[in-house]
Amino acid sequence: MNRLIVWAPLVVIALILTALGVALLAPSPGHDIHEGRPLPQMELQPFRGGRGDYDPAAVEGPYLLNVWGSWCPPCRVEHPVLMALHESGAPIYGIVYRDRPDRARAFLAELGDPFTGLADDPEGRAAFELGVTGAPETFVIDGEGRIRARWRGALTDIVWMRHLEPAWREAGGAEMDRDALREASRW
Repeated sequence: MNRLIVWAPLVVIALILTALGVALLAPSPGHDIHEGRPLPQMELQPFRGGRGDYDPAAVEGPYLLNVWGSWCPPCRVEHPVLMALHESGAPIYGIVYRDRPDRARAFLAELGDPFTGLADDPEGRAAFELGVTGAPETFVIDGEGRIRARWRGALTDIVWMRHLEPAWREAGGAEMDRDALREASRW
């Protein structure tokens, strides 16, 4: 019994220090294993009813890639920011993730279409290849087809300026209208 009283606190302290060490040495939350790598090969289907198709091999220059669905409440929240980015000149391609085309078209008809081209991913295979954990997710893709940055969740002006814009600028993307982004992010 005396040994348990002596060793128990030491074991607890050792476990706490181990957990702390693992937490400190783990990759930072901003680190993404896909960053710097080329876009993976994806099985994309044409999306009928958009401005154009999304074929990664045919896109020239930097662009944004947004994975979204009409069923996704955060996708509705971020949509004004995507519209502001589009109006500022950012080419935005989209992957319609596990959605019905008629519902996705209705979503775009209601809120506006910021997409240069769209692809359909009804079974989520392309999203799986990208490592998508849920919609929405936005990627900055450079002119060589490499992933420069990624954001999981709804875009806001703050998210753009702090997390995606630096990678966008490094990839050669044009400056975006920050005032329009701030206005789009107002609730």
